[in-house]
Amino acid sequence: MEYEPSRRVVRLARLAALAPVPTGLWRIAGAFGVPLGFSGEDQLADVRFGSGFSLYMIGLSVFAEMLGFLTLGLVQRWGEVAPRWLPLIGGRRVSPLAAVIPAGLGAAVLTLLGVMGAIGWNNPGNMGAPGSPTGVAYWVMTACYMPLVAWGPLLAVVTIDYHRRRRAAVPGRRLVTA
Repeated sequence: MEYEPSRRVVRLARLAALAPVPTGLWRIAGAFGVPLGFSGEDQLADVRFGSGFSLYMIGLSVFAEMLGFLTLGLVQRWGEVAPRWLPLIGGRRVSPLAAVIPAGLGAAVLTLLGVMGAIGWNNPGNMGAPGSPTGVAYWVMTACYMPLVAWGPLLAVVTIDYHRRRRAAVPGRRLVTA
């Protein structure tokens, strides 16, 4: 007996998957030389495409997008049965704990980082530092980073739902409703 995720949870999973997109686009723009509003000695003040730092910014963005994409596995069939094209595990059921443990840890870390980032955003070591963006550049960067605050809590909700659905689908286990 399989249980489908609710439409609300599917929407939340999509939002979680999209949470790193604005930040990634901001970083990639900077990696391609678009001025981000930093000045002075800051590493972001003069990024040259092809430099190690620009490649790092692109790599970090791609990595974050891949992690965000994995959230969709918590509401899709491939989060329950590995796609057949995957070597060694293709066609096998995904152990619920193999998804719940990393997703739960990820949700906790992302939530902690989001809260710390929101609290310390304007501190002297961050956006309050000399050479940090001001005016429009400040607000663009803030808007691009704001969705990251929601990423952890969204992932947590989707992970809990996945765990409940997968646990309820175990043969011989009764579904307990609150």
